[in-house]
Amino acid sequence: MSNRSEVELTAVERIALADLPFEAIYPPAERIGTIVVSNFPALGKLAALRFIEWVQRNPDGVISLPTGKTPEHFIRWVEHSLQHWDRTDVQSDLEKCGINPADRPDMRGLHFVQIDEFYPIHPWQQNSFFYYVKRYYIDGFGLDPNKALLMDCSKIGPGEGETLASLWPREDVDLTLRYRQAETNLERKQKEALQRIDQWCQEYEEKIRDLGGIGFFLGGIGPDGHIGFNVRGSDHHSTTRLTPTNYETQAAASTDLGGIEIARKRLVITIGLGTITHNPECAAIIIAAGEAKAGVVADAVQNKKHVLYPATALQGLPNARFYVTMGAARLLSERQLHRIAAAESISNALAEKIVVDLAVKSRKRIVDLGPDDFRSDSLASVLSQKSSEPLPDLMPRIHDRLIDRIERGTQTLSGKCFFHTEPHHDDLMLGYLPYIVRHVRDSSNTHYFVCFTSGFTSVTNRHMQDQLACLRQFIDTPDFAALMREGYFDPDNENGRQRDVWQYLDGVAANRTHLRSEGMARRLLRNLIAVYDESDLGQIKNRMTELDSYFETEYPGKKDLAHVQRLKGMCREWEAECLWGYFGWNCSNVMHLRLGFYTGDIFTEEPTVERDVVPILDALKKVQPDVVTVALDPEASGPDTHYKVLQAMAEALRRYEEDTGRSDIKVWGYRNVWYRFHPSEANIYVPVSLNMFSIMRSAFMNAFISQKDASFPSYEYDGPFCDLAQQVQVEQYQKLKACLGREWFNEHPSAITRATRGLVFLKELSLDEFYQHSRELKQAAENR
Repeated sequence: MSNRSEVELTAVERIALADLPFEAIYPPAERIGTIVVSNFPALGKLAALRFIEWVQRNPDGVISLPTGKTPEHFIRWVEHSLQHWDRTDVQSDLEKCGINPADRPDMRGLHFVQIDEFYPIHPWQQNSFFYYVKRYYIDGFGLDPNKALLMDCSKIGPGEGETLASLWPREDVDLTLRYRQAETNLERKQKEALQRIDQWCQEYEEKIRDLGGIGFFLGGIGPDGHIGFNVRGSDHHSTTRLTPTNYETQAAASTDLGGIEIARKRLVITIGLGTITHNPECAAIIIAAGEAKAGVVADAVQNKKHVLYPATALQGLPNARFYVTMGAARLLSERQLHRIAAAESISNALAEKIVVDLAVKSRKRIVDLGPDDFRSDSLASVLSQKSSEPLPDLMPRIHDRLIDRIERGTQTLSGKCFFHTEPHHDDLMLGYLPYIVRHVRDSSNTHYFVCFTSGFTSVTNRHMQDQLACLRQFIDTPDFAALMREGYFDPDNENGRQRDVWQYLDGVAANRTHLRSEGMARRLLRNLIAVYDESDLGQIKNRMTELDSYFETEYPGKKDLAHVQRLKGMCREWEAECLWGYFGWNCSNVMHLRLGFYTGDIFTEEPTVERDVVPILDALKKVQPDVVTVALDPEASGPDTHYKVLQAMAEALRRYEEDTGRSDIKVWGYRNVWYRFHPSEANIYVPVSLNMFSIMRSAFMNAFISQKDASFPSYEYDGPFCDLAQQVQVEQYQKLKACLGREWFNEHPSAITRATRGLVFLKELSLDEFYQHSRELKQAAENR
């Protein structure tokens, strides 16, 4: 094992590391110092303390700080410290963490360097990084704007009398003009603009180097491992430049920019990896939270310098660090080995995880694993030495446990009431639709589908324009006039709401676009009447004209007005009603809670009892469920909707149990395309057939019409989420097939098992187990 002297730590880092289970580095496997903290807020606090420590020593230094959601707690801790520096409790905390409280840092002396920016984008847009930097760093930290190097795209490229809009009317920049002849007058102007942009980038780089380079760099790490916008494959000596990005980066940016369609067209201006490493004394810190970042963190920390892993460029900087959460450190092999070797005993779950991973890696059935296989793997070798039972006994027990979980997944409950909950409208479908369908087929069961948020952020302006165009085809027809007269569109007409769904689903069944469109138009008109409290069609048509203008002129990605948020959310709610209508459930079984913490802001509020818990409690009292399902994510890694609704759900269940005495409720935890259970973490494996995959895709593409074009996709898959969900479930099946053997599935006496081509993983919990899980996440999220 290593010792801490192999990385020269600062006072803040030494104190932080003293309370943590790992060393700063484990050579030769690790090539850059890494500090692992327990949770996301602790990550932000450590980065903030290290920043303050650096500023105290370098009051006139050059800093470069990140944008997005990752630095939320970094920003909060710095602002809190600066605003309350003279408070006794703040000074005491600072001193305990290695900061000299007598030396209040003066931010006005610092030089700021903006890391990157989308191009083209107007600086006044709230989703531009220029706007973010001005709001949270220049104004929030009290930096001197005259000492800031910023990327104002309105001044980068346009010549005399030109604007971004006139220069790039379709907002796409053709980089081939750098090398080819212009063919039109507009292309001639664009070619000249590209030359000015490239010159601006060179001068920006020179200004940074004239300052001595960046002294303190704080950044996140992207899904492909990018630092700044230096995507996978970037030259480690690269400088500031205008450059395209890759799919993973575009997908991650799609929410900020209003859809992948816009993100695909955007280029970026970014400082280079060579810019960051120019100053050999640069304190370059990369922060990463959550299991989703584990792969790129491991690649950056454990690989030799390589263009496939941009962050490996930092390995030459003695003051470079990774600050990561436990989840993000999950694939740092030496740390996991150290943790297991230091433990007094190995839990059943951990032993199972090691054995399953060994079987998958070795491509052998669990029962066929031998001593040589265990010796070939470092974790398995430790298990063989520390296991409380001999391997010949351990292997069959784990093998049988996996089979038991599959058998559980083939069984269904009867006579039960289900309270299916989801943070967003497609989480249930993508998480465990096969198990829902299996329980729906038993007519003795009752199902309620409860969405906690309105989901308006996932509806594009383009989709809303298409919906308005659809309504225009029908709003003046005699049929709609007759429906208006009979009160069909009254917002309180539940039968009318249900008929909207039936009309649409009849169109799906008949494969008739006109019927589907009429169902959509009916529901949109109903929603407009509810949102604007208008029943006069003339006024409604005026509102439609206003909305058309709004959606055409407002830039994608901007936070919408409250009534537009409501209208977009109602589109998602309609889609959920269509989905569950597929399986025979009425609108009254689909509940839309629209919890108030969901606001569309970059940093969202925490749930409150009155606003967010009480609506769930009221729904529980109405439904009186036997089974409650929740999205059960592995780590509270920031301003995350899944985590926040889980906490609200846990509190509502506690209160419901107190009020009713019901302690027999089962909780099923599920995960979808964003996070996955390891087989050792789940206790129900639900077989999925090709037939079910077909049902899932058909239902998704027909019900979730705002999502079928995948405007806000996963960085893992360029396509609709239903296809990614299938990919995940197939991968889970392949793991179990490796562990149990192909013959176990193919020769099984049950047709359900023989038809298995995918698996859904669930974790069943008692109420007490669920409360414990919730408490652990809450303690982590609040850094207690």
